[in-house]
Amino acid sequence: MSQQIRFTPSPAAELDSLLGKLNPDRVFVLTDTTTHALCLPLLKECAALHDAPCITIEAGDVHKHLGSLTSVWSALCDGRATRHSLLVNLGGGMVTDLGGFAAATFKRGIRFINVPTTLLGMVDAAVGGKTGINFNGLKNEIGAFREADAVVVSTAFLRTLDSGNLRSGYAEMLKHSLLENREVWSAHLKFNLGNPDLATLQELVRLSIEVKTRIVTEDPCEKGIRKALNLGHTAGHALESLALEKEKPVLHGFAVAWGIVCELFMSCAEAGFPEEVMRQTVGFIRETYGVPDITCKDYDRLYALMLHDKKNVGNDIRFTLLSDIGTLRLDSLAPQSLVFESFDFLREG
Repeated sequence: MSQQIRFTPSPAAELDSLLGKLNPDRVFVLTDTTTHALCLPLLKECAALHDAPCITIEAGDVHKHLGSLTSVWSALCDGRATRHSLLVNLGGGMVTDLGGFAAATFKRGIRFINVPTTLLGMVDAAVGGKTGINFNGLKNEIGAFREADAVVVSTAFLRTLDSGNLRSGYAEMLKHSLLENREVWSAHLKFNLGNPDLATLQELVRLSIEVKTRIVTEDPCEKGIRKALNLGHTAGHALESLALEKEKPVLHGFAVAWGIVCELFMSCAEAGFPEEVMRQTVGFIRETYGVPDITCKDYDRLYALMLHDKKNVGNDIRFTLLSDIGTLRLDSLAPQSLVFESFDFLREG
């Protein structure tokens, strides 16, 4: 299936048009407690949603678990959803990941539309067909590849976003710029996140989605080039999982940004990535995201969490490294000592 991506200043009208064409027998809306209050009102003019049951789960990645998933399945059952029904996922990455997985598995698959309301959701989670939940303390451990029938992208929702979530999404955009070219990378370092211009941001969002879409189209099930999108995520997911274990959760994009620091450090050591580019990128990340709350006592646990990464083969941790901006080294190996050095660099520079 070819996923439709619709950029629009009027999400309600766009969603109305899509639902009219898809013509489901029943429509359900999935929100979390935050998007129910802040974002659902922006769709009040969508006539196709006027009688749609709204399923609401608790907000935050700590609730991206089997219990929330079960509650969505139960609501679909209670609402007599059929294989001809459709689920609209209105929210950030947690909602689109969990809602997509609920739709992919309910009655062996019903249709769904993602309406991402966060920058992270727009440029990452809602596009590309990865769905899932966290399990046993591990990020996205259970899931499936299943593309939405459509994704409605509107920066109108970004007016509801706080600074932390804006920065979180921007980390994925910075990652995409490192996969593209120096011109795009430079534009991302120059963008003023403290006082963002939404028109400029929308163009950067469009470019970021184009980068990801091009890669996903070539490799939908992550057998090859799609592994490029894991830049920053091997270390980042470990940092995010550790924060959850400590009951001090961090936003996904912050963990990815810190993971990029680690993996660019390893790229310099193992793949000849330009040190000056690494230093400029790390400087931007430190200024924008700070540093994680870790000590050297956490290194063994972080490494153990990295051993659970889905890209691994056997006991080898596989990294996506770069030899330059836009030049990939997929499935790279790094000695444990270098991984620990990257943690030192992350903490101390």
